[in-house]
Amino acid sequence: MSEPLRLGIAGLGTVGIGVVKIVQAHAEMLARRAGRPIAITAVSARDRSRNRDADLSGYAWESDPVALARRDDVDVFVEVMGGDNGPAKASTEAAIAAGKDVVTANKALLALHGQALAEAAEAAGRVIRFEAAVAGGIPVVKALTEGLAGNEIRRVMGVMNGTCNYILTRMESSGLPYEQVFEEARQLGYLEADPNLDVGGIDAGHKLSLLAAIAFGTRVAFDAVELEGIGRVSIDDIRRAADMGYRIKLLGVAQMTGRGLEQSMSPCLVPADSPLGQLQGGTNMVVLEGDSVGQIVLRGAGAGQGPTASAVMADVIDIARGCRVSTFGQPAATLAEAIPAKAAAPAPFYLRMALSDKPGALAKVASILGDAGISINRMRQYGHEDPTAPVLVVTHRTTRDAIDHALSRLPATGVVEGDPVAIRIESV
Repeated sequence: MSEPLRLGIAGLGTVGIGVVKIVQAHAEMLARRAGRPIAITAVSARDRSRNRDADLSGYAWESDPVALARRDDVDVFVEVMGGDNGPAKASTEAAIAAGKDVVTANKALLALHGQALAEAAEAAGRVIRFEAAVAGGIPVVKALTEGLAGNEIRRVMGVMNGTCNYILTRMESSGLPYEQVFEEARQLGYLEADPNLDVGGIDAGHKLSLLAAIAFGTRVAFDAVELEGIGRVSIDDIRRAADMGYRIKLLGVAQMTGRGLEQSMSPCLVPADSPLGQLQGGTNMVVLEGDSVGQIVLRGAGAGQGPTASAVMADVIDIARGCRVSTFGQPAATLAEAIPAKAAAPAPFYLRMALSDKPGALAKVASILGDAGISINRMRQYGHEDPTAPVLVVTHRTTRDAIDHALSRLPATGVVEGDPVAIRIESV
């Protein structure tokens, strides 16, 4: 049988130990599928004394991941430490310089430095694979780079952060406010050390920017992603949206238009009976639309030890088989500089506002919307909450600019209390 493919694993947290467990439990199966044995030769982590629920005694230990990346007995450097700079970046660069292939689960690193790393890898004849960096166990990177390579991609859309989806679905099922469910998620260990990476949409924005680069042949442009987290979504919005047949999701949407590349990660309403609307808990879903294939939907676990380690091993096996795919689906030097464009494609919008109990209040709101060119599809008024009454409006297709113009004029009517809420409705 061929010589083994030798792995050096940097990072022995949840994902790293998951990879160790797969290699140890399925050595014979992996060898059959890869056409050669897959072996771990060395590992690296900050604390060697920590109990990790896995036997690591047969592997060489390096306290410095850069030293691990340079070892002669490592063919593939598996980076599962995380972090957009520091040891993760230094060791990945060292691995490429030392002639190693790289498998990583680090979306932040690639979102910020992916172009430079891809160019360095390709110049050295190496590959960087990152299936585990986007949507956990869902093979969406492989779907875009390989399965849909013959398509012009029209749109990439999805729920890419399981923590946010857990919070929003838990709010709906329990009737609890955001602050209470956020604290519940924190106690369950669902949130990053910096919670804003999750609830602020940053983590999901990293993932969207990577998929957009593959889908549209552009350099990764995370800085151009329009980000809005879920912190302003109230239990009232969730209840009212449900009454109108919708659910709220933190939804990423990327599409190429005549003005440039639109990338947004923000709360959106989706039909409750749609695949995205049915998505519960920490599950992820990615919707890909191509000119030949039409729409395909990929659904599965977006995080966790098993699903993420599974994605790492898929990349390792591809390397063992001799599969050499450019990092972003085409040579990095041919990726176009993305021209960022604000998301402006027309769509329906959900509006919620509190109106004073005065004669003609609804007429004044309708007049403002009409003056902005916004047509009302549905309007619903709920029971009075003295001295105001909640009112919901679902518009026909319009632009965000028109919505913002109308909202800016509503205070002058004297009948709107507080700040109205406007959320885009996406068709899926």
